[in-house]
Amino acid sequence: MSFDSFSEFLAMGGHGLYVWSSYALGLAVMLGCVLSPILTRKRLITEQQRRLRREEETSS
Repeated sequence: MSFDSFSEFLAMGGHGLYVWSSYALGLAVMLGCVLSPILTRKRLITEQQRRLRREEETSS
């Protein structure tokens, strides 16, 4: 499918809102799938470091 102008490309034959919102939602889901484990790992490491510091303070 070829388009004569960029605005026709964005309009996608009248289906642009559906097409571009689908792309945006798909991108958001993929970013969530990448970022969620990274953020969870950071949070778990921070919690473990706090727990170790507390244990060291109480054992001293």
